[in-house]
Amino acid sequence: MTVLTGWWSRLLATGMVCLLAMASAAWAQEAPTAPVDPDKVLEAARKDLAALLRQQDKGLDDEADLQEFRKQALSVQSRAEEASAALEPRLTDARARLAQLGDAPAGAKEPPELAAQRAQLAREIAGADAQVKLAKLTAVEAGQAIAGAEQNRRMQLGARLGERVPSPLQSGFWTGLAREGPGDLARVRAFWQPLVALWNAVPSQGWLILAVGAALVLVLTHALLRLIAHLCATRVPPGRLRRSLYAVSLVTLRTLRPGLIVHGLVLTLGAEGSVTPVLAGWLDTLEAIVWFGGFVAGLGAAALMPRKPSWRLLPAPDATATRLAWFPHTLAATAMLGWLTSRTAATLEISLAWTGAAHALAALSFVAVLALAVRQLPRRGSAGDAAAAKEAEATPRPEAPAIRPLWLPVLRAGVWLLLTGAVLALLLGFVSLAVFAMNQFVWALIVLGGAYLASVLVDDLFMTLLAPLPAVPKPDGKPPAAPDETPAPPRTREQTALLLSGLCRIAIAFLALLLLLAPYGEGPLDLVRRSGKVADGLAIGGLTLRPLELLQGLAVLVLGLGAVRLLKGWLSTRYMPTTRMDAGMRSSATTLFGYMGTVIAIAASLTAMEFSLQSVAWVASALSVGIGFGLQSIVQNFVSGLILLAERPVKVGDWVSLSGVEGDIRRISVRSTEIQMGDRSTVIVPNSEFITKIVRNVTYGESLGMVQFKLPMPLATDIDRVKALVLASFAAHPGVLAAPAPNVQLDGVDGTNLVLNASGFVNSPRAAYGVRSDLLFDVLARLRGEGLLPGQAPSPA
Repeated sequence: MTVLTGWWSRLLATGMVCLLAMASAAWAQEAPTAPVDPDKVLEAARKDLAALLRQQDKGLDDEADLQEFRKQALSVQSRAEEASAALEPRLTDARARLAQLGDAPAGAKEPPELAAQRAQLAREIAGADAQVKLAKLTAVEAGQAIAGAEQNRRMQLGARLGERVPSPLQSGFWTGLAREGPGDLARVRAFWQPLVALWNAVPSQGWLILAVGAALVLVLTHALLRLIAHLCATRVPPGRLRRSLYAVSLVTLRTLRPGLIVHGLVLTLGAEGSVTPVLAGWLDTLEAIVWFGGFVAGLGAAALMPRKPSWRLLPAPDATATRLAWFPHTLAATAMLGWLTSRTAATLEISLAWTGAAHALAALSFVAVLALAVRQLPRRGSAGDAAAAKEAEATPRPEAPAIRPLWLPVLRAGVWLLLTGAVLALLLGFVSLAVFAMNQFVWALIVLGGAYLASVLVDDLFMTLLAPLPAVPKPDGKPPAAPDETPAPPRTREQTALLLSGLCRIAIAFLALLLLLAPYGEGPLDLVRRSGKVADGLAIGGLTLRPLELLQGLAVLVLGLGAVRLLKGWLSTRYMPTTRMDAGMRSSATTLFGYMGTVIAIAASLTAMEFSLQSVAWVASALSVGIGFGLQSIVQNFVSGLILLAERPVKVGDWVSLSGVEGDIRRISVRSTEIQMGDRSTVIVPNSEFITKIVRNVTYGESLGMVQFKLPMPLATDIDRVKALVLASFAAHPGVLAAPAPNVQLDGVDGTNLVLNASGFVNSPRAAYGVRSDLLFDVLARLRGEGLLPGQAPSPA
């Protein structure tokens, strides 16, 4: 029956700590402590462990005793591990000094000083080794005690959940209340009288100051909320970040408002200094419950936002949000009354009958509030659903879902089953089971609501801060270019935002899982302690993978690759253009630097992870087999790419011809080379093709291009005149070089024609085709003007 007396206090404290610790941990600093002697720490831990084992032998039946036992056992285990870690360097140092002395000489007497020092070191090694083993044994025994306490706690939880008491439908339930009523009433009066006396002892000035402070808190929180709403609407970039920031501010202020007021009340009551320890503990519990109740109310209000639909986080229709506007505050008030009743009953040691009745009443209150809330949800075909549909048609909003999700009716059916089961359990006498189910469901709602708010906040924060920059107007005042004229924004920012948001959401989900599992005997401290063992690493053969070292190596790799990328950009845009290298040489040098930097970054990352060649020897063996069978061509292309970059038979910008493919080299990567052809298409050629096959490099070596064409003329043609006309055409074209000089030669006789071969040189082979076409047009025009074309009569002089 007392399943909630210790559980709710632990759960409430856990929730407050886990939800508020992340905000305060960044500013919390530990005070410097003086170094302690590990021997004394180990001795104290051994004494505490002996006392715990004696206490465990006597039996631990109360939940509070189990919690205290587990806390002390965790302290003993932590101190034993710290002592072992502190003694290890002492043992290592003694062994190193003994190794420096070497072995004692055989058959010869050792000097007395060395013998005494050797004996002293041997005693130190024996003592330190014994202390280290004792510390490890103490940690193991403390861990076994913790495991036993956890198993005992789970067994007690299961036994209490299955415990059956007289049902409210039976006369035994009411008879027990009547029998235990006078004694419990006396306990309440004994507790109430000091509280009333403490209340009456407060002077009128104290109540006046409290009232003024409460009014000031209300006014300030209201003004701050309006100011934050204005700042979010005017200063925060447009988008969902406005809603999430306002929601977080609302939750914070709604938590501070009642919490500060109740904190002032507790300070006012304790100003006289006559508070008993029991009453002081009850007041602290009251304050913690009010703080947490304010958080619950603020969380529900931030999720629904009935008066501000545009600021609403949940994709709920306006009608539904309006109907559920009462739910957050009612649920928070019901939870606070139930929790306060349970803690008061535990503090006053109320009888089991009245404690069970109080718990049953709290569970029924939860059932009533949740049932009324579920009835307010829209159902398919209901009037509320039709009204919501008309509202969506009249004022369409992107946030309103067009199709009702499948999980909503499933959730409604599950909640109804839970509520019905809780009522049946209460009527059958399984009060502890019903109370546990309702409290856990309410706790799950609170945890999931907080996790949803945190997830939305981190997602909106990263997606807004790392979003692509908007288009900037041109300096002349013209609007930005059309979308097809501006390059697409880089996706790196969006990918980084999604990655960071995903990591934060995983962390939030893990924290929510810790909180949800707390009532089942696995508190957050248990799971954190167990997950801490992952730091010991995962051994795979002779290779040990440790999470911290892996994260360190990953950080080194990311920073190294980022540095290489920055240096590559600096080389290609700043330094290389100042050198005398051509574009191809600059590209090759930058690419080689990138490969070398990547290899260095990977090596540094492996060093940070403390990987050795022996540890990864089996990986190299497996890779060698894979290379021999399936990766041979990849390795061949990789080596060929390095050869291309080092020897530079071809480089970026060269005009090459290979196996019927002719074009300009645009990029040489680690595996392949990209060649852009004349029709602007790109051909990707493996690097090994350039090493194993014949390649024609038009621009390799000599950078001049030759223009050459053959001109057939009749046998009766005046060859000297034709030669002079062709040479004149070469001399008149600005693209033809004067040195080497153009030349026209008689190539041979083809039947009835003379074949003249004309050639000249241009600055680049790329210009040869166009110059050749211009020359042919000009030569034909000159021949036509002189009447020297075949079949054409000479023009009159």
